[in-house]
Amino acid sequence: MEQHSMSIRVQAVALMRRGVPNRIVAERLNIPRGTVGWWRSEDRKLRGEVYEQPTDCPKCTDRDFDQVAYAYLLGLYLGDGHIISKPKQHHLSIFCNATQVGLIAAAEEAMRKVMPLPSVKRRYRPGCAEVKSYTKHWTCMFPQHGPGKKHERTIALEPWQSEIVDDHPWEFIRGLIHSDGCRITNWTTRVVGGEHKRYEYPRYFFTNVSDDIRQLCTDTLDKLGVEWKHCTRAGKQYNISVAKRASVALMDAHVGPKY
Repeated sequence: MEQHSMSIRVQAVALMRRGVPNRIVAERLNIPRGTVGWWRSEDRKLRGEVYEQPTDCPKCTDRDFDQVAYAYLLGLYLGDGHIISKPKQHHLSIFCNATQVGLIAAAEEAMRKVMPLPSVKRRYRPGCAEVKSYTKHWTCMFPQHGPGKKHERTIALEPWQSEIVDDHPWEFIRGLIHSDGCRITNWTTRVVGGEHKRYEYPRYFFTNVSDDIRQLCTDTLDKLGVEWKHCTRAGKQYNISVAKRASVALMDAHVGPKY
């Protein structure tokens, strides 16, 4: 059995040295892909080969990328995004409500359009779906990454990011609303002809503790001609409200509710 295993390993290493991908080697020899990956790693060490993961990072390769998708992803990242950047662990995570399957798919699609090479996976927890893209180069695309929480440090866009937001403001707002915002229906009652009548009206909210991120949101809304106001709760101006009919209609045309 041991001799047979060694024979299989020799065949696997020979195939890998010819450039055959791990998946094909595993399927051809009927062995787990993880085993193939470990054999490849050991063979590299034996030969003193340093492995560099291929990258399609736009900032490192100076390649063109989908700026519409990036503007949306930037909004998602500033709202509910997080980057892990450790020696052996690198990924971008966008956290979504598990019931909002459209948002989950849109987040995954945006990641793939900005950087197609890294693997993208979904991790489900009770009530939450985490969309993850694995590469250390997300810190290149989101230089706002840093230690601590976003609201505890300065959040400012780089000039190249500002240009993208200026060119695709609605996609940026859509990402912000789809992460830390919502569209709801409010109601009130009025006395008409001696009778109480109920009136309903839609409005958008964007809620974020970071003053800088809220400012990015309101500055962009101003450029788009969307009227907004602060909605103070418990003395905190963490909520941005869009309730004027014309502005809500603009938001409906370009953003829409999360689903």
